[in-house]
Amino acid sequence: MAFDVTDASATTAALNALLDQGAIQVLVNNAGIHDDAVFPGMQPGQWQRVIDVSLNGFFNVTQPLTLPMIRTRWGRIINITSVSAVMGNRGQVNYSAAKGALHAATRSLSLEVASRGITVNAVAPGIIDTGMAEGSFSAEDIARMVPMKRPGKADEVAELVGFLASERANYITGQIISINGGMA
Repeated sequence: MAFDVTDASATTAALNALLDQGAIQVLVNNAGIHDDAVFPGMQPGQWQRVIDVSLNGFFNVTQPLTLPMIRTRWGRIINITSVSAVMGNRGQVNYSAAKGALHAATRSLSLEVASRGITVNAVAPGIIDTGMAEGSFSAEDIARMVPMKRPGKADEVAELVGFLASERANYITGQIISINGGMA
């Protein structure tokens, strides 16, 4: 099922159709876009688009799914953020701000729902070999920026997310876990 997480009405309709089948127990918020520019030259639309996808998308998807998790007294919310939220990055004030706000939301929401058996964590990847990073970093850039001298693999991030979604992660909540080859 595909829908635009920035469109609250479309998101609600899509989620209601899914919730008719029962509570969603594991949510991975993985929406994000880049619209990079140095801050003095950033256009308001660039700021708004990035905030809409990462931060308002988080709200539009997570808020309606939280109460059903509370009713079942179990759930996992995993927010995919970025090393940019931890370290900052030139030309990405909007992206760093949006993902950094997700760190704060992760910690606050984890406090609200911990007693209900719901964990809320964030995974902050560094340079991962995906379409989003393709063409953004040369091999020399990666060797200079990443102590492990290589980009991460999507499977490595997926393994961490899978662990956080499992019963084995029952006592881990409110954490921002970096997976970045030693960048930060």
